Amino acid sequence: MSLEQKHRQPAKCVIKIDGKETVDLYPYLEQVSVETSRNSAAVCTLTFASVREKDGKWNVQDLGLLEPWKRLFIEVDFGAGEEEIMRGFIRDIKIEYPEDMIAKVVVTGQDETILLDRQHVQKVFSTLDDPLQDDDLIRELLKDYWVGNDVNAAKGTTCGNLYFDGTPIRLIRDRAALNRFEFYIRKGKAYFGLPDLNGTPQPVILIYAGQASNCFNFSIIHDGHLPDSVRFTDMAEDDGKPFSITYSGEFKPLGEKRATSEDKGLGDFTWRLRSPRGSTQDERKARAKAKAEEVAWKIRATGELDGSMYGHVLQTNSLVKVDGVGSTYGGLWYVDEVKHHFSTDGYRQAFQLIRNATIDTDSKDMPDPLAKVRKI
Repeated sequence: MSLEQKHRQPAKCVIKIDGKETVDLYPYLEQVSVETSRNSAAVCTLTFASVREKDGKWNVQDLGLLEPWKRLFIEVDFGAGEEEIMRGFIRDIKIEYPEDMIAKVVVTGQDETILLDRQHVQKVFSTLDDPLQDDDLIRELLKDYWVGNDVNAAKGTTCGNLYFDGTPIRLIRDRAALNRFEFYIRKGKAYFGLPDLNGTPQPVILIYAGQASNCFNFSIIHDGHLPDSVRFTDMAEDDGKPFSITYSGEFKPLGEKRATSEDKGLGDFTWRLRSPRGSTQDERKARAKAKAEEVAWKIRATGELDGSMYGHVLQTNSLVKVDGVGSTYGGLWYVDEVKHHFSTDGYRQAFQLIRNATIDTDSKDMPDPLAKVRKI
């Protein structure tokens, strides 16, 4: 049996608590969902049906396996190997006891970023006289409040007067947004840096590809009413006079033509941004750049994968190639959100993709994945 055929076997959800697969709970498991996002924590929901035994105990909640703050792993077995969707901790457990004597047990878990949301911190991290670089700040926070030590942190900006009153995750996400960075913890590794738009794309999403199709549906929205640039106005630090700077998206375009209206003969399409929050001018400029970059993602797509046919876990914060929608919108996309769902209907992955350009740059150079299908 080929690797491709193995991947077409029904995908199996694997749940591990404290490193051990919970096979005793599988007979009562009704559905599993995991929501992952480019800018927020991964959260899972496990739903069980529980019945009462003759001794008065319930066969799910009384097994002693489900407790808050136990380590939780959600994986997928594709037949050829297992891939991780998320790891983290059980956050809460909800139990309902209806009249039919079948209790509903709903377990919610969150990825390892939840460890950064346990302690309330009140601290001066940086001053104008004693500044701190963002990567040093992130490493300090992760060292004190996270269980891992594998950290990939980009330099970022210099913090000015930074007094923080809140949980570490709020500060980390705020600094990430300021720098146009992403922050996530995946497979025991923490990342704080720019989106990886030069990495190896994930397996192709195939649409209208006959028996090779792995996508149930696919929809695109190209929003032309998002601006091409953002104008930032501030006061000069030397003489106090106002000045303006205009920023446009600078990230690598995922196509030959940037998604702007600059060639339509309509003049500039610029939105004015009030002076962004930040204690230094560099930080305020950084926030304006970040806003310009975010509105550059004018093209969004939603769809749903047959997880067994796709044969992989579609990861956020990574590239994926889409084939079958034409040359204008085909090609590379960036994965913004994925919602994984296991039920009696199988394994499905509902996704949202984003793009800042049109026209597939690789269509002329890359082999056609549908060539064999079209010959049939």
